[in-house]
Amino acid sequence: MITETIDGVLLRDMFLCGAALLEKNRALVDSLNVFPVPDGDTGTNMSMTMQGAVKELRSLPETATVEEVMAKVSGGALRSARGNSGVILSQLFRGFYKAAKGCEELDAEKLAQALTQGTKSAYKAVMKPKEGTILTVSRMISEATEQALEENPDMSCITLMLLVLQKGEEALKLTPDLLPVLKEAGVVDSGGKGLMFIYTGFMKALNGETDIAQETEEEPAPAEKEPEGASLDMSPEDIVFGYCTEFFIVHLREGFEEKDFDQFRAHLEKVGDSVVAAFDGETVKIHVHTNCPGKVLQMALHYGELDRVKIENMREQNRQLQLNRKQNEKEFALISVSTGKGINEVFTALSTDRIISGGQTMNPSIDSIVNAVRQVNARNVFILPNNSNIILAATQASVLCNCHVEVLPTKTIPQGIAAAMAFNPEESLETNLQNMTDAFHEVISGSVTFAVRETQINGKQIHEGDFIGMLDGDLTTVDVDADEAAFALVESMIEKLGEEECSVAIYFGQDVEEARADALAQRLAEKYPEAEFMTRSGGQPLYSYYFSVI
Repeated sequence: MITETIDGVLLRDMFLCGAALLEKNRALVDSLNVFPVPDGDTGTNMSMTMQGAVKELRSLPETATVEEVMAKVSGGALRSARGNSGVILSQLFRGFYKAAKGCEELDAEKLAQALTQGTKSAYKAVMKPKEGTILTVSRMISEATEQALEENPDMSCITLMLLVLQKGEEALKLTPDLLPVLKEAGVVDSGGKGLMFIYTGFMKALNGETDIAQETEEEPAPAEKEPEGASLDMSPEDIVFGYCTEFFIVHLREGFEEKDFDQFRAHLEKVGDSVVAAFDGETVKIHVHTNCPGKVLQMALHYGELDRVKIENMREQNRQLQLNRKQNEKEFALISVSTGKGINEVFTALSTDRIISGGQTMNPSIDSIVNAVRQVNARNVFILPNNSNIILAATQASVLCNCHVEVLPTKTIPQGIAAAMAFNPEESLETNLQNMTDAFHEVISGSVTFAVRETQINGKQIHEGDFIGMLDGDLTTVDVDADEAAFALVESMIEKLGEEECSVAIYFGQDVEEARADALAQRLAEKYPEAEFMTRSGGQPLYSYYFSVI
């Protein structure tokens, strides 16, 4: 079959297949994380981002155009984007949408333009683009398709996608040569691999192989619950149907049947939305949002008597909500990403207004960050991502908020705690920003976790099950015993500080007993008598210890 053009239905199937194939292989993509730690989450982040797009696609009619499909994909992916890989993927689709505007169908030329525009949007989203990543794979694909179309303008869409797969695999194989850390670990870039699964799914749909999309259709990823107050950003003018209308129809006219009920419900759907209608054989219960409640009630009177009528002006309710929100608005609010009961308690004690659950094992979506900002109700909001893989999502979220948001690029929990300690609601925005930035830059951060596979990094041979110590993101120590790896890690941290008179905080994870952490602190105190050691239960999963040295 030669596919000359792609219409909205086929494009939708392409994204469904791409999402399904990625979900099927997300564990493989996760396993390509450079560091062999149990939080390799690139595949998970990309898949959950794709599932946000899939959720939106489910609501489209069969008559949807290419532009309508891409609008849903772009919006759904952006709101659900997690981690650097998810945000970059959402920006690729944002570029696709720009290229698809005004299009009912895509030909090969338009498809190539979408790939190119996607690459440009993705590069623009990253402050310091790094080659040897998903960006490289996307760029080499778009460059190859542009050149191919110049040589053969009559190329079909399916021929173009074959080229995408070919050049994408070639680019993926090159990533270890462009990023030495990949070569040493013996892996290709995980984000690029995830992208190739998506594009392979595209190709399957073009070939009519939609079974993989159907396999996941019955089990879509669970949608995030929209928190209360999510509609507060909506203005009264944004409310399409202004009157919430509820009533019962009782003493139904003689001969009222199921077909009459269906006909009435169909009328309601023409004059409003959020229609909920129930008929138990004797009574009809109606809920509808409409601009003409009188007309709805007049229609209902044809079928019987009205009872318990309630009509509420949702626009006026919204005005009151906005007014109350404005009156209760604070000057400053602090939001922190955290994991573990003990770590959460530390941030709460430091006057953090809202904690977003996430971190090493699960990166929060852009939408969840936006919702958190919305709920703290402040003119100025500081966000502490506390993970390098969350900073980009937080930055993208800040653009979507209706208040001033400052994202402090904290990469670790200890950095976030230091920044929160420096926050003072009595100071100005500028002073707080400077003090918090200075504070987290002074912290030396460390963590201990276990290896999930064999590899070699920084010349160190690592076996599955070994414990590894990370110092400010660099693998520093390896040992078969967690506490030995931790002891050596703290030694390296104090050495990096350059003085033994320092303060060391030890946050032990859920797999470590307090007595064991205290014993580690005692050993360290004996070697560094001028240093002060503090232990506290962090309760974090997978990571035996978090350390801060200052």
